[in-house]
Amino acid sequence: MYRQTSMNGFIYSISEHIFLKLCKMSYEKELAAAKKAVSLAARLSQGVQKTLLQSEVWTKSDRTPVTAADFGSQALVSIVLERELQPETFSLVAEEETGELRKKGSEVFLEGITKLVKDTLASEESYADSPPLSTEDVLNAIDCGKSEGGCSGYHWVLDPIDGTRGFVRGEQYAVGLALLVEGKVVLGVMACPNLPLASVVCETDKSSKENVGCLFFATSGSGAYVQPLEGNSLPQKVGVSSNENLEEAKFLESYHKPIPLHSSIAKKLGITASPVRMDSQAKYAAVSRGDAEIYLRFTLSGHRETIWDHAPGFIITTEAGGVVCDAAGKSLDFSKGKYLAHKTGIIVTTKKLKPCVLKAVREAMEEEKLISETHNRNCTLSVYV
Repeated sequence: MYRQTSMNGFIYSISEHIFLKLCKMSYEKELAAAKKAVSLAARLSQGVQKTLLQSEVWTKSDRTPVTAADFGSQALVSIVLERELQPETFSLVAEEETGELRKKGSEVFLEGITKLVKDTLASEESYADSPPLSTEDVLNAIDCGKSEGGCSGYHWVLDPIDGTRGFVRGEQYAVGLALLVEGKVVLGVMACPNLPLASVVCETDKSSKENVGCLFFATSGSGAYVQPLEGNSLPQKVGVSSNENLEEAKFLESYHKPIPLHSSIAKKLGITASPVRMDSQAKYAAVSRGDAEIYLRFTLSGHRETIWDHAPGFIITTEAGGVVCDAAGKSLDFSKGKYLAHKTGIIVTTKKLKPCVLKAVREAMEEEKLISETHNRNCTLSVYV
């Protein structure tokens, strides 16, 4: 059985028996471990978000915020994956580093992170009798994320708190985990603790405190699924929107400073509604279940996209029937290390709308280039006048 969602997207109910049969693939054990790790990390982050003070938000060297939840989540996922899978070699490509935590004056903050990890593990019955963790254990677990990834072998890819700015505001964020095998994304799990369970993107990012909390996951060739973060509800298969009317399309973008190119693309597509702004990879999740048809990410010149910001959302969206590509229409390449190898911009949409979106992107980029060249010529002339 199935039920229709907003904008003609579909969510299919699926029995536990059928789901387990579909999961009889090479990555069944990895998927179970990933879901457990991400669910526990989401539990940790929810506790931090409820009590977070501005004084507890650090600023990293790249001027982005970081909290105890970022570090605690990374340590927790690292520990759970190693305990559940016991791999001969463990490669984790993750965002956070322990440099600042190891400096003098960080002892209280580090003790707090260690307590968060210990308490969260203790809340899981299977870990209740585990040996106690020291601060050094937690630091070492975080440092497991120093892998560079690459085109060979198995590499886990983690964003412990994606959308930290949204997290700090009490709004949307995600815990995203993916598995790369020989440079290809084969598995993804994403917890969106504040995303509504209903398959409709709210008009605002400020979600109701009730009926929220989603766990999305996908494995290569087996489709994408969602289930509530809490409880034992069966997973439901998700699918992207089947809407082909661009005037009715919903368009997602980040909460960062508005990108003029996005507005130009939307105008060329004939989209009349204002964009729905959300932090984090929750935007991928929204597209995957048919809440919206288009998510654009064009950033400032010089910005390099990291693989942890996209790998989980990439496989969840593509397994839901969507498309994730660069401005040239090529699929994203996760095999080159920590950073994506791609042309300008990232486009997330449906297969039906891809040709129209790419055409609008090319036209908007050409216009922006002409405007920039004209501006530069005028500036040069003014110097000599």
